[in-house]
Amino acid sequence: MKKIVFLTGAGMSVESGLSTFRGSGGMWDEYPVEKVASIEGYIENPSLVLEFYNKRRNELLTVQPNEGHRLIAALEKDYRVTVVTQNVDDLHERAGSTNVIHLHGELMKATSSREPNNLNYVRRLPADNLNIAIGDKAADGSQLRPYIVWFGEAVPMMSDAIDELRDADIFVIIGTSLNVYPAAGLLNYAPAGVPVYLIDPNDVNVSQHRWLNFIKKGASEGMKELVSLLE
Repeated sequence: MKKIVFLTGAGMSVESGLSTFRGSGGMWDEYPVEKVASIEGYIENPSLVLEFYNKRRNELLTVQPNEGHRLIAALEKDYRVTVVTQNVDDLHERAGSTNVIHLHGELMKATSSREPNNLNYVRRLPADNLNIAIGDKAADGSQLRPYIVWFGEAVPMMSDAIDELRDADIFVIIGTSLNVYPAAGLLNYAPAGVPVYLIDPNDVNVSQHRWLNFIKKGASEGMKELVSLLE
């Protein structure tokens, strides 16, 4: 059975109604990135950061996976599928994907402020209480924080993503500008000769010297075309 590895970014979830961070009208227009997505911002104003992610978490409850998510999950019938996502939402899982690597953390989980990547302290927030407040404690006694990889922090799941790519038969990139590293560098780890598909309605500046099959459509329409090409 052939193996497909997907790399998905914010454009994967925008059709579900989630705001992107970059671009006109993105969340960084309303919330400066250094204030809510950096360890420095968290230290300076933890209440603001917790409020930002509490809002994002409750927003996530109001949306559903789109057809693009569902088509990726459906490919598991005929392929070994790994999804590597830059997104912190759980829409891939809710669509039925069973092997998802979150490079930038998971919005619905919380962790220790002292050791954020220690899995002993990572826990899923209960559906009836998705907010984190000042004074909520992790298992090690430190302030509970979002299980999110902020700018300037290590990306611990990167090595897992690279390992998955090393034996891929097909690599598909959806809805990412390929501007955020280290995730953007994953293209370098796809084996030589493996077909690479790039699904995005916008022009994407790819600096790597590699032939790409460009499908200039949104996630759902692009996935429909990809499925027909794979057939």
